[in-house]
Amino acid sequence: MTTVFVVALLLLGYAAVSGRLARTPLTGPMLFVAAGVLLGPDGLDVVHGATSVEAFRLILEGALVVVLFTDAASLSGLSRAEDRIPVRLLGIGMPLSIAFGWLVAKLVFPSMPLWEAALLGAVLAPTDAALGAAVIGNPRVPRLIRGALNVESGLNDGLALPFATVFMALAAEELHGPGPIGIPEIVARSLVLSPVLGLAIGAAGAWVIRRSTTAGWVSETWAAIGVGAIPLAAYAATVSLEGSGFIAAWVAGFVAGSVGGRAIRERTGLTEDVGALLATVGFFSFGVLFVGPNLGHLGWAAVGYAVLSLTVVRLLPVAAALAGSGVRRPTVWYVGWFGPRGLASIVFMLLAIEEGARTDAFVVAVTATVTLSVLVHGATAAAGSERYARWFERASAEYPVLVEGAAGRERPPRRRVVGRGPARDERPGPPPAG
Repeated sequence: MTTVFVVALLLLGYAAVSGRLARTPLTGPMLFVAAGVLLGPDGLDVVHGATSVEAFRLILEGALVVVLFTDAASLSGLSRAEDRIPVRLLGIGMPLSIAFGWLVAKLVFPSMPLWEAALLGAVLAPTDAALGAAVIGNPRVPRLIRGALNVESGLNDGLALPFATVFMALAAEELHGPGPIGIPEIVARSLVLSPVLGLAIGAAGAWVIRRSTTAGWVSETWAAIGVGAIPLAAYAATVSLEGSGFIAAWVAGFVAGSVGGRAIRERTGLTEDVGALLATVGFFSFGVLFVGPNLGHLGWAAVGYAVLSLTVVRLLPVAAALAGSGVRRPTVWYVGWFGPRGLASIVFMLLAIEEGARTDAFVVAVTATVTLSVLVHGATAAAGSERYARWFERASAEYPVLVEGAAGRERPPRRRVVGRGPARDERPGPPPAG
């Protein structure tokens, strides 16, 4: 109960000043990670990690389930004008990020087993828009670019899951020998059973909500609650059959958003708010369980890998993905820099620990990378988005047509910013001239 009381006070305190903090470089993830370090067993020892680890694990996993579902559901109705850059980032950039992360891991940690290095690349491939909310929320940044980062963050954690699942099984076998369940069975349960269950439950849940809405049988409150029940059902059913509940929740979200349409996408607000609450507590638990205990173990290798992961491993794949798209160099730099690592990487690391698919070097490297990302991406988001917006306004006046502003004349739907922090509504303002 001490931990619950402390977390409640932190949430209340942050809520009271969140509007003021939004105009500063300080972000919610920064403050909650710092609070976890300060109050955890390696700080003031107010919150005891050993006794809270199971509760924190459930919070982190619950947050990811909800985020996977709502992100996929919200992004299933994109127009073709909005998805051409995200398709490049997801189809080209993300696989290259995993491969580059794998290669750099083997160079920085020569003794790290091969499949564990591959797992490290996959764990750190997903991005988290909440760590740099100003990047997505600044209406002066062209909507096409904001949308691309938003979509990438919403979908790449689900797309990285199969890679992480397979590499996790291979790494565990590499470190400890064959387990009771063979690799082919793990792959079948994760990559066949899980998507099938997610598809079935997502489609059925969306059909029920849509038909009930059309018939006038459901109230708005219970429609929102019903939408929130879909990821829980998909996750629970899949885990009970030893599949990947995360993959099922992500597939269920995408299918539900496609089948249910606006009846689903306009009722994810309650689920998003629950996900934002759990994710915020998740960053506190990250500080308690990982950052505090591993601060004393940070070495040059871990710090070096973190720096490379946030720069070279991100920038080169983005440059390759956007080659030939027509976007200009400042846009490539902007998209390449703002690829923060957050909730998905934390949960994937937790799963790797549970499966015994890691060494201490792996945990320290992921912890260092996510912590550095929380700091630098949060601190540079507002200033970076303003600088890029000024460039776009100058370029719009100089060039008659810019790819970045090509979708500016479309009327954007009202939707929530995808992310793992406090959710908020966004309706972009009018695009710059040109």
